[in-house]
Amino acid sequence: MTPEEYVEEVLAVVERIPPGRVMSYGAIADYLADRSGRASARLVGSVMARHGAAVPWHRVVNAAGRLPPGHEREARDRLAAEGTPLRGTGVNMTSAAWWPDD
Repeated sequence: MTPEEYVEEVLAVVERIPPGRVMSYGAIADYLADRSGRASARLVGSVMARHGAAVPWHRVVNAAGRLPPGHEREARDRLAAEGTPLRGTGVNMTSAAWWPDD
């Protein structure tokens, strides 16, 4: 898979995350690892930072449920409006984590 194809695959997964649910950067990397040969949460974060504006970026958080750095307020507002289970300053990953069906 080329780097451009990987970007498209990451964005396609993010578009599939339903309202009220989230995926972590690492979960997206794990989901795509077999097809892409890449398994880096940091790479997914980089893709989201550079190309994620057109997808529901607020539904991608870190493994502990922390909201996207620098966009915490907007992400929290969007997630709350969708009914996403929140905890403290982040997302309740036990209730909100989602995995795509193959």
